[in-house]
Amino acid sequence: MPWLQLKARVAPEQADTLEELLIAEGASAITLQDAQDDPVFEPDLGTTPLWQETVLTGLYDDLDHIEAMLERVHQAWTLAVADDPCPEIEYELLDDRDWQREWMDSFVPLRMGKRLWIVPSWHDAPDPKAVNLLLDPGLAFGTGTHPTTALCLEWLDELAEKIEFDHKNILDFGCGSGILAIAALKLGATCALGTDIDPQALIASRDNAQRNGIVDSQFELFLPDQLPKGTENIVLANILAGPLIELAPIIAARVASGGHLVLSGILAKQADEVLDAYRNQGLHMELPVEREGWVRLSGCRSV
Repeated sequence: MPWLQLKARVAPEQADTLEELLIAEGASAITLQDAQDDPVFEPDLGTTPLWQETVLTGLYDDLDHIEAMLERVHQAWTLAVADDPCPEIEYELLDDRDWQREWMDSFVPLRMGKRLWIVPSWHDAPDPKAVNLLLDPGLAFGTGTHPTTALCLEWLDELAEKIEFDHKNILDFGCGSGILAIAALKLGATCALGTDIDPQALIASRDNAQRNGIVDSQFELFLPDQLPKGTENIVLANILAGPLIELAPIIAARVASGGHLVLSGILAKQADEVLDAYRNQGLHMELPVEREGWVRLSGCRSV
């Protein structure tokens, strides 16, 4: 049986309204996706996605009366959101497929460096002897598929070959899914702190840590104003260039003597400005590593 797919671009704060209207019209499934295709947390109904523009997709098994259904959606939107016009809703017929199976098959284990793998829960680990991090796409901010995350994971894998992670403490600044701190812990770090401005990120980090057998006391999570003072041996910050520059004094101050820092979420054209911000904080910074227009910056503090 073919399916009818509806698709609309909508402001994040209005996504839940359109979602409710489409569900009321009998949608079999609704998905929310970042219009820029960055992997971030897919929120529960009634919560606000964190990206700048949302692509909302609905699937229907009823192919009849589509025009009448869209008219009802537009009328209901006008009543619910008086100030803004209803987003344009496109639709098309899709061939009958096992959509869940097809979606799952599109995500396979990803190798990050020599021994670190990101493994979806429905796959067996390609190398049981490797460091396998269990993480499902769509469940967290950052799953290893985006260059910024992958660059940081590869850096962690390389660093773990150079230095012993045992007795090292970690700070994941802007932790999102917790993927970076969890990877560091599975590579041998003793403990980690995670902080993020959004409570949903802390929930995602906790869920992913538990899925990977990491106890709460090993990975503590805080909103920024609750983060304990101190310094860490390894500081990770995969956010955006603007916040990285603005927060340079705070982030750099967390790097302990002899400690290491990695920064990502930076476009290539922004690298020099971010480098200058952290060099001005007394850190020795390496040359950028670029992938698909994004860069990773790393550095250290002298002993």
